[in-house]
Amino acid sequence: MARYVGPKCRLCRREGLKLFLKGARCHTPKCPVEARSKPPGMHSWRRGRPSDYALRLREKQKCKRYYGVLEAQFRRYFHEAQKVRGNTGETLLSMLERRLDNVLTISGLAVSRAQGRQMVSHGHIQVNGHIVDVSNYLVEEGDVVRPEPADAILDAVRARREETGHPAPAWLEINDADLTTRVLRMPVRQDVSFPFEEGLIIEFCSR
Repeated sequence: MARYVGPKCRLCRREGLKLFLKGARCHTPKCPVEARSKPPGMHSWRRGRPSDYALRLREKQKCKRYYGVLEAQFRRYFHEAQKVRGNTGETLLSMLERRLDNVLTISGLAVSRAQGRQMVSHGHIQVNGHIVDVSNYLVEEGDVVRPEPADAILDAVRARREETGHPAPAWLEINDADLTTRVLRMPVRQDVSFPFEEGLIIEFCSR
């Protein structure tokens, strides 16, 4: 499974805001974005006004890095979103929200998408009673996601859920008793809490 293995905080500094790539650390004063607001690299030269191309590129990079997908994966999602009738930008964000690693993160079962991917790839997660080991699995309406019931990781997941205390997104229903997450409906644009400008993303990918 291809993945980014470089310094994650560097990605946040480059985009100029927190992408919440390191879980709990992002909510503490140790977060480098708060200590060093400038982007990484050489700081002696003066940065001018970004071009239209640069604005669209940064928005695409921000979305790609937030969800933890690589360029080829992101392009595939874009081409799939183009085939669906309706707003392409909203469809793209809906597909990214439905990724299994993202569902684990926003439901509080994982502290970050990277940890969610690890849980999935190690066979700790069930969807509708069957183990799924592909983190880019897209959940559907009515799916039930839960940790493996007889798994040694169950106590750690329960403690993580209690620690984070994530409120349930409107399109998910979370049962704290058995740590199940039920998909009530497909996510819409209003369910995406991160401030994306999907119009700029689509303009960049369509060029």
